[in-house]
Amino acid sequence: MSTGSPALHQATTYRSGRCDHSQTRAGSGNQSETEHEYTVTSLLRIVRSRALFALMLGHFSNDMLGGVLPVLFPTMKLQHGLSNAQLGLVTLAFTATSSLTQPLFGYFSDTHGRRWFVPATLIWGALCASCYGFITSYLAFIALAALAGFGSGGFHPLGASNAAAVSSDEHRNGVMSFYTVAGGIGYGLGPIVGSLLLGAFGPRGTLGLLVPGFTAATLIWPQMRLVERAREARAVATRAMRVASEWGALSRVILVTMLRSCVFLSVLQMSPIWYSELGFSQAFYGSLAAAIILAGALGTLCGGGFADRIGQRRVIVATLLLTIPALLLYVAFPGPQGLLLAALFGFFCDASLSITLVMAQRFVPGRVGVASGVILGLGFVTGGIGVPITGRIADLFGMQVALASLTILLAIGSLVALTIPSGRETARESSVDPAAARFNTRAPSAARR
Repeated sequence: MSTGSPALHQATTYRSGRCDHSQTRAGSGNQSETEHEYTVTSLLRIVRSRALFALMLGHFSNDMLGGVLPVLFPTMKLQHGLSNAQLGLVTLAFTATSSLTQPLFGYFSDTHGRRWFVPATLIWGALCASCYGFITSYLAFIALAALAGFGSGGFHPLGASNAAAVSSDEHRNGVMSFYTVAGGIGYGLGPIVGSLLLGAFGPRGTLGLLVPGFTAATLIWPQMRLVERAREARAVATRAMRVASEWGALSRVILVTMLRSCVFLSVLQMSPIWYSELGFSQAFYGSLAAAIILAGALGTLCGGGFADRIGQRRVIVATLLLTIPALLLYVAFPGPQGLLLAALFGFFCDASLSITLVMAQRFVPGRVGVASGVILGLGFVTGGIGVPITGRIADLFGMQVALASLTILLAIGSLVALTIPSGRETARESSVDPAAARFNTRAPSAARR
């Protein structure tokens, strides 16, 4: 794969002044790829870029450590006589520190970035998670969860901004969708890994969580020199653009992200309760939650690929609108068919997950870390706030009414998405100086050697 093609593509775009997706594709040879071929191309770029692959492994490990926490609740409840509300405060401690600190860590990454930051966050998170099995009091449990949240909150904006730096502009949505899904898979496997460790070694089995964290940190460290080169190249390209940040457009992307996150997490958290009340087994509603998460991961991959081909705003608006009938079908027809309908909902609802992240990064050039931290942090927090509100509506009017009411948020989100400027990212790429564009390809090519 030629490393000079992105630079040639950008230089050609600069001279012709084109900023339309279809014209750019036509100028590069009028070659059309199928969605499968496009996904394979993005995956090959990841495999050939050691830095990007290492960052994906870091995202997988980081989110897996966060997914272990709920598995500890039954043991801690028995050992310390905790109530469900007290366990909820443990979750809140982790969520608050991991979410609210992300914009701060993002700003720190943009202004004082260092090679050791990303590996350090993984090591910190692994150390905290490995100590879960050794706590002796409830207050220590809350404190340790909060400290672990700092590690998770530090990694997300750092990892996302570095992954964006080593990915090519042409395939960034597709590549970032793979990066996002890596974290989702890790989070989904976290409870399984935690259960296996606790079942085999008891509470002290949490020491095994040192392995994924330290392994990912060890693999990422030698790649950070290449990441630094890529970030410097992006900085040169950004200065050449001379484009001001669009905070108004970013605020609309954030609002769409918050609304989507609220809907997704509310359905995910309320569905097991709903199906438990309907008399279904734990195995069934556990599979229901897994279907939503896994289908959401698949939707994220497909959404990222389509965004690079037909535009980001179109995919966001279309998938949010398609989520409305999918959710209504899921609510209207509970039962065994709920597995399929839940997967349909998850696919459409999470299809724009990585797209909003990439879009936010491009609206504030030179502040990629801040954009990543705000999108990831606020989205997570808003989803957490939306769950108890949905639960309260369910207490008053029933679960089906509560879940159906979430379609209002989806409709608002699609309307807000329509106001987000389109074609902005391609206009920025077209305004890059050719010399800067050529420099921009050095780090990714080095990562493939």
